[in-house]
Amino acid sequence: MAKAPSYVCQECGAAHRKWSGRCEACGTWNSIIEEKPLSAGPASKSLGALRGSPVALTDLATEEAPPPRTISGVAEFDRVLGGGLVPASAILVGGDPGIGKSTLLLQAAASFARNGLKTIYVSGEEASAQVRMRAQRLGLADAPVKLAAETNLRDILTTLEAEKPELAIIDSIQTMWADNVESAPGSVAQVRAAAHELTTFAKTRGVSVVLVGHVTKEGQIAGPRVVEHMVDTVLYFEGERGHQFRILRAVKNRFGPADEIGVFEMTGGGLAEVANPSALFLADREDPAPGSVVFAGIEGTRPVLVELQALVAPSPLAQPRRSVLGWDAGRLAMILAVLEARVGIPFTGLDVYLNVAGGMRVSEPAADLAVAAALLSAREDAALPRDTVVFGEISLSGALRPVTQAENRLKEAQKLGFTTAIAPAGSKFGQGSGMTLKTMADLVTFVGDTFGAG
Repeated sequence: MAKAPSYVCQECGAAHRKWSGRCEACGTWNSIIEEKPLSAGPASKSLGALRGSPVALTDLATEEAPPPRTISGVAEFDRVLGGGLVPASAILVGGDPGIGKSTLLLQAAASFARNGLKTIYVSGEEASAQVRMRAQRLGLADAPVKLAAETNLRDILTTLEAEKPELAIIDSIQTMWADNVESAPGSVAQVRAAAHELTTFAKTRGVSVVLVGHVTKEGQIAGPRVVEHMVDTVLYFEGERGHQFRILRAVKNRFGPADEIGVFEMTGGGLAEVANPSALFLADREDPAPGSVVFAGIEGTRPVLVELQALVAPSPLAQPRRSVLGWDAGRLAMILAVLEARVGIPFTGLDVYLNVAGGMRVSEPAADLAVAAALLSAREDAALPRDTVVFGEISLSGALRPVTQAENRLKEAQKLGFTTAIAPAGSKFGQGSGMTLKTMADLVTFVGDTFGAG
């Protein structure tokens, strides 16, 4: 029985049973087209069985060693990948326009090629001469990387089949178009078809493929999330335009830890690695000031110390402002509510501004206590000691919950010269931290001990 065709919106990827002029999911007009199902091909032998039939896990070859990873020599890039590049893997790299995606991947391609990996860099946005000009500016003109400028997916796959590289970089997936798909380049159907063909090529030919993806206004990789499901690893290259720091963050990795980060600094000669991000983020820290608190966080497997800055000022507005940079605005509202309901410290009629210094983005709940300390410090105009770090999660009851990897946080803080830590009671600190620990059971105890109120 033939499968009925489906109708898919080219803007948001929503599927519909029948064609209509307007997509009910996103409201776009004339964006729904018919996508015919793939025809079933002849069955072929695979792993000793018919393709698509189940194979017992015990029948698979488990005695073979896992494929070795290839080290690029760019330590921060290798860290985010989980220790190096896995053969036959598909990697998706996304980021804002002009953030440095092409620069990062060109430097990584040069490093892999110098380490003996046959590499092809395919650009759909620039000519080969333009890519070569950028390589000369970065000092990579002598790297044995082959360049190509093409957008036709069939021609790209034919070239990769003939050249047989070990690494192929496609910049970008939104510029690729397949001649068997009746839609414009960059549409949902084209992006999905190109990503599927390139991922299949990577798995069947043993070639590692890196895809560059554009992002939407919301910061997500353009196209349906199915593209992220196809690939093995999804990396986001992020950073603020006003700061020279760039962070490569893994949000999905089948071959390594997720939420791992690599820190780079944008210079005139390209992206430079930052081996000690904590020292860099705290390098411009001023003398102790109200509203300034150092938070000992964990990004992936790496402890990172960042400065949280808060400003509390009287508001002339009926509804005070709540402005946040680098943290979750909803979590800030929760902490303000807990401070008022459990501790009795109101922020009514006060504008609240919170910023994570250096352009860093913090997502873990362990920053709750540091944010509360910064808010109270700004409100009471009382600075915390310069050599103090703070971390801990706040519950809605006002209790402080212990966080993971407390010992690693303390070691990183001690390495940078901090001598005192304020943390929740019950955290596992280990032995021999060498720091003065102030453990708090709840928020009331923290406020009374630190600010003399509560």
